[in-house]
Amino acid sequence: MREVTMREAAAMLRKWDDILVLSHRSPDGDTLGCAAALVDALLSIGKRAMFRCADAIPEKFFYLFRELRLDAFTPAHIVTVDVADKALLGSLEPLGEKAELAIDHHFGSHRPFAACRWVEEAAACCMMEAELLEEMGAKITPRIADALYTGLATDTGCFKYANVTPKAHRAAAALIERGARAAQINTALFDTKSRTQIRLESAIFSGMELFFDGKCAVVCLPKALIAETGATESDLDGVSALARQVEGVACGVTIRERGEGEYKISLRTAEPVDAVPIARTFGGGGHKFAAGCTLHGTLEEVKARLLSACGEAVRAL
Repeated sequence: MREVTMREAAAMLRKWDDILVLSHRSPDGDTLGCAAALVDALLSIGKRAMFRCADAIPEKFFYLFRELRLDAFTPAHIVTVDVADKALLGSLEPLGEKAELAIDHHFGSHRPFAACRWVEEAAACCMMEAELLEEMGAKITPRIADALYTGLATDTGCFKYANVTPKAHRAAAALIERGARAAQINTALFDTKSRTQIRLESAIFSGMELFFDGKCAVVCLPKALIAETGATESDLDGVSALARQVEGVACGVTIRERGEGEYKISLRTAEPVDAVPIARTFGGGGHKFAAGCTLHGTLEEVKARLLSACGEAVRAL
């Protein structure tokens, strides 16, 4: 594995052709915004590029790819965006083992897997990519600006999270100047909920459990509940933030059943609780206030292991 700079990453992409861009499974706005923007930019400078993700794109993000012409071909080069660990590629992990370049903003928890990696600490991977595209000589069109703004807005919680910096606001302003439809995107992603999403969130809050004098909230999302409410991936986007929204909660835990005995864990914390050490206990990672991992076992076993780790983090508060 070789560390590369932004300029070196841009030079690699300018030199290559027939490029496959990979997003992580359970895709969010940052990984999808990065992928859409990079593919669009590569096409604009005469490259062939395509995109793949192990999971379906949530409906709310369809607009990112609606106007992109994605040809099928045998890729000569593979790039990952916003992927901190090849295991996060899901069923596409074998492709991750062949990746030549990883672009990521999980500076403290990125686990090297690509031949080269450009990893920096940033509010969103799309922030890094905005600079990369400029260096590549690609024009940031309104459509690309929409994609990059989407990633920046989603990974900052519409600019509410602690990872927001002056640079993040300046980056957002620059994208708006280039045509990003900030108001429409923010309304669609943060202020609009489907009826199914309302039913799902009602069930989540009804079943939420509080521990350690209300400092830790746990939400369980069994497959049966998802099926019962008819929730889609779009409806599930954002549910990991609900547990943390309860007054007095410093550690919110969402346990989502993915398969038989397999659970996706999302951790959302508040100062001074750091989510990363908790996630790393179970082989995961992420950011200080937003991290995750995958656990196996029965729901009761998984919950007990998580409570033990979270209890150590919040008991002293």
